[in-house]
Amino acid sequence: MQFKRSYKSPVGNLTITTDGENITGLWFENQQNYETLLNDTVKEQYQPIFDKVTHWLDEYFSGNKPTINFSLKPTGTDFRMNVWSKLREIPYGETVTYGDIAQQIATERGQSKMSAQAVGGAVGSNPISIIIPCHRVVGANGSLTGFGGGIDRKIKLLNNEKVDMSSFYVPSYSTKP
Repeated sequence: MQFKRSYKSPVGNLTITTDGENITGLWFENQQNYETLLNDTVKEQYQPIFDKVTHWLDEYFSGNKPTINFSLKPTGTDFRMNVWSKLREIPYGETVTYGDIAQQIATERGQSKMSAQAVGGAVGSNPISIIIPCHRVVGANGSLTGFGGGIDRKIKLLNNEKVDMSSFYVPSYSTKP
């Protein structure tokens, strides 16, 4: 069984999920069908781990660099788990590109290269937003793309970490009539 709790943050309401011992999800309000990604029934019920996570989030949104003192248990394929572990290595207040992560994984596997798009798919399926910092990944050209919580939230999270935003941009997408 999974349990959930809401948290009001500066980037909107968040939903935290746990199996009672580990954090299994941290989702933005209106993020696509997060509960369908869980294998169990989700019940709103207090769990002690929620206190640790909400304290961590309070510290994070206060501009501090809190230490994670609770366990995380995202569920995914081996490839996704590998990408998510790389996300956890990105220092607070810094960014990397999808290509950087792809190259790291390719090197570890003894390959000459790996698809940045495959990494992007794994980053986009991260079930524990903010704590597993997928918002710190940007496009090779400095574009702020590919964030499940929305680009506005990505910008707010990077600003919260005092990332120098002067070299980033939000690509505009136009459609021809």
